[in-house]
Amino acid sequence: MTFLELAELVIKEENKPLTSNEIWNIAVKKGYDKQLNSQGKTPWATLGALIYVNAKDNPNSIFSKTDSRPKRFYLKNMADKVDLYENIIPEEPITKKKKIDFREKELHKHLAFYAYYYMQCYTKTINHSSSNKKEFGEWVHPDMVGCYYRTQDWKKEVADFSNAIGIRSIVLYSFEIKRELSFKNLRESFFQCVSNSSWANESYLVAAIISDDEDFMNELERLSLSFGIGVIELNMEDPHSSELIIPAKHKKDLDFETINKLAMNNDFRSFLTTIKTDFKSGKVYDKEYDKVLELEELITTKTQI
Repeated sequence: MTFLELAELVIKEENKPLTSNEIWNIAVKKGYDKQLNSQGKTPWATLGALIYVNAKDNPNSIFSKTDSRPKRFYLKNMADKVDLYENIIPEEPITKKKKIDFREKELHKHLAFYAYYYMQCYTKTINHSSSNKKEFGEWVHPDMVGCYYRTQDWKKEVADFSNAIGIRSIVLYSFEIKRELSFKNLRESFFQCVSNSSWANESYLVAAIISDDEDFMNELERLSLSFGIGVIELNMEDPHSSELIIPAKHKKDLDFETINKLAMNNDFRSFLTTIKTDFKSGKVYDKEYDKVLELEELITTKTQI
């Protein structure tokens, strides 16, 4: 039995939308997991990734997903037969205190995953040490940058027309990454993000652990709305549950003076060159961007501290 066959069987028998974890737990209880041809250490992660990608990218998929959080999967032929949101009990959140047992650079892989699947964005890590100049100080370079090509979803004639009349068909992103966000580092982290990311169409402050203190969240929201900075919370244990906490304000115009200053960095210059090449060719050369890991590899590989 394949993972997708297992998922189809469980959803059909339960006759209701289920999360990937729910599907796996039911499959184990019924012994279906023993029929899988898999030796992976985290088969539940593989199951979740396969269903998600199949439902998202395969127009002939038998699966579909709800808009709820967490996402639940159902069979398309169930859509008219069951209430997709009836009697759905939210999964209990994990209340134990999260431990910071990872380096900041480990978050780059998780952000690349989230950006690719949820923002259709290709990212590139900016190595600060590759700059030719350092007189501008540390608050110059974003940690990661990204590009979304609208033309990927457009017919060729529409893309050619857009280019011919000079309408920009790309969106540039800038990301500042922190392991955690709380009152003790909020202002420094936030204004570092503002300093490094004001050049882009959309700018984000990203962290794996964000304080849920009410006063902190109110201040974070106030700062974000004032400066148009978005906030993303990465889930290191379940990457598909990473979440956009506060959306960024989209800016139509780019700050080319700042872009020119950022071009002191070799990685950033390479990023600009890649976008120009992709834009002209109409094809995205994804090898020039950060590698998007498979889900099972993403959650089982850890950077040593």
